[in-house]
Amino acid sequence: MIMMKKTLLPLALGLLLASGIAQAKTETYHLDPNHTSLVFSWNHFGFSNPTANFSAITGTIVLDDAAIANAKVDVTIPVKTVDTHVQALNDEFQGAEYFDQKQYPNATFHSTKIVSKGDNRYQVFGDLTIKGISRPVILDAVLNKQGEHPMAKKAAVGFNATTTIKRSEFKMGQFVPNVSDDITISISTEALVK
Repeated sequence: MIMMKKTLLPLALGLLLASGIAQAKTETYHLDPNHTSLVFSWNHFGFSNPTANFSAITGTIVLDDAAIANAKVDVTIPVKTVDTHVQALNDEFQGAEYFDQKQYPNATFHSTKIVSKGDNRYQVFGDLTIKGISRPVILDAVLNKQGEHPMAKKAAVGFNATTTIKRSEFKMGQFVPNVSDDITISISTEALVK
């Protein structure tokens, strides 16, 4: 009887661990462009801090329940959607001195590492590519919610994230330093499993 317990106990523990591992799930969430916003702001000659935004943003968030280190984020931002709320500035931003959207229609972000900071906060390390130039950035992200979306009836996640970049690093340094080199980016997104 003692021999049987000694044999069965490790076997039972092994099966429990294996079933736990089998239940750990990797899900791919697709950004909902209707509930994803990217707003950026800059300082204008010290007088104001205008904002602009992009829309029609697409991408995926891959989450592994067992290990945040296995998570991935990939995002595509169509440059033609830039909206400064001033048509002349929209045209200027799409031109060659800024985003050069004819030659580089998309900006992209690809994560390289995600680190948990506790309390649903994460640092998302990755490469931001604008005008064919890639630079490392760190997004400070907050998981707002994870669960079934009440309207879509699908698994969903929601995040907010912020970062600051230097536009001159992407060959968009017009009027620096009078118009700030630092650009503050704020992102909010909902993403769903298809």
